[in-house]
Amino acid sequence: MLRIARHSHTTARRTSRRLLAATAAFLSFSFTGAALPHSVAAATEPAGGSASVAPASPQVPAGVTAGVAVFDRQTGTFTEQLAPAAAFRSASVVKLLIALDFLWTRSPDTLPAADRTRLDVMLRSSQDAAANHYWSTYGGPAIVERMVTRLGLADTAPPPAGYEGYWGYTAMSARDVVKTYRHILETAPAPVRDFVMERLRRSTRCASDSFDQHFGIAGAFDRPWAVKQGWSGTYAKGNCGPVGTTAARGADASVPAPAGAGVASVDLSRPALHTTGTVGAGDRSIVAVLTLHPDGTSYGKAYTDLGRLTRSLNVPGAAAPKGRWYGTWGQDVAVRTEPAVGDNLLTRLPAGVEVLVGCQKKGQLVSVPPYTNDWWAYLPQYGGYVTNIYLSHPDNQLPDVPLCTNQK
Repeated sequence: MLRIARHSHTTARRTSRRLLAATAAFLSFSFTGAALPHSVAAATEPAGGSASVAPASPQVPAGVTAGVAVFDRQTGTFTEQLAPAAAFRSASVVKLLIALDFLWTRSPDTLPAADRTRLDVMLRSSQDAAANHYWSTYGGPAIVERMVTRLGLADTAPPPAGYEGYWGYTAMSARDVVKTYRHILETAPAPVRDFVMERLRRSTRCASDSFDQHFGIAGAFDRPWAVKQGWSGTYAKGNCGPVGTTAARGADASVPAPAGAGVASVDLSRPALHTTGTVGAGDRSIVAVLTLHPDGTSYGKAYTDLGRLTRSLNVPGAAAPKGRWYGTWGQDVAVRTEPAVGDNLLTRLPAGVEVLVGCQKKGQLVSVPPYTNDWWAYLPQYGGYVTNIYLSHPDNQLPDVPLCTNQK
């Protein structure tokens, strides 16, 4: 992907100064979530949780530009179309075309080990270095031109003049993304279909550049799903994983192009975030949601807005995950394997992202002055816990979330 130079205060949170001092001293050495001052947190926190039930669709958040297409393979009809022909810079979604072009005259069963590895990390973890290899070795823009002809794509075009080396600047529309998935599922040789789809089904939460890529489809619906995501813009660096180090930039990891650069109507500058893939048993629905966000939008905000838009869609065969959605605040908020601070870090949340809370339980008392809390929220999509301090709700215990019974 283009490397992207990357929602309380009550008496329930008040404790004695002695307890604050003691716990704060401990947490200063062991807690990884960075607190915001209460005045900032109160200003940035959104309203508390909302049920994971899809409202009337589609709902595009303010300031977001979207192209949407949802295709029901069982009925052969679109259930959602919003600017389906609008062209967006593809970011890493073009990796589908790069993989298909390479596999056009090759069987996955006979590939050298090096190519199987490259394709695996390019499709599962969206590794840029693998895409750079195929782009530079097999003709760059010619890859896109070949696939446009082979698949009959109507709105797809190579990167504009002056940006031929940046595969992420390939233009694609939501309807062309749907057509690409239909080719993979319905007309590609079975070995190619199985090879590509198996890797999209096993998409890693943390991408190769340390960005959390389980937004959109991956957050809005229960499995089975398969996804290929894309992101591009000026975001803070990725912090996904137990270490949170950011991988080296790929060749396409450039500063976004000036506004207005590129082919007509394709914006190369505003932050982009795309979710594409299939949902439901038998890959019943193909979903493509391409979005642009206002300049300066954080990764967590774009992640949240794309999630809300995706959850609003009519996607046949999809099931909404159980739980309540809550905003978060703070930088590098830790998700842990158990409700306690220690050597148990799973990953860190994108700043300000909305999360699905499945249940809650009491655990270690945490202090982030002026707050203290011993309630922890279990995030089923991460398989871990965050302290309730960082959830955007004024109470220590969330009023609409059940107690955990089976989680450790």
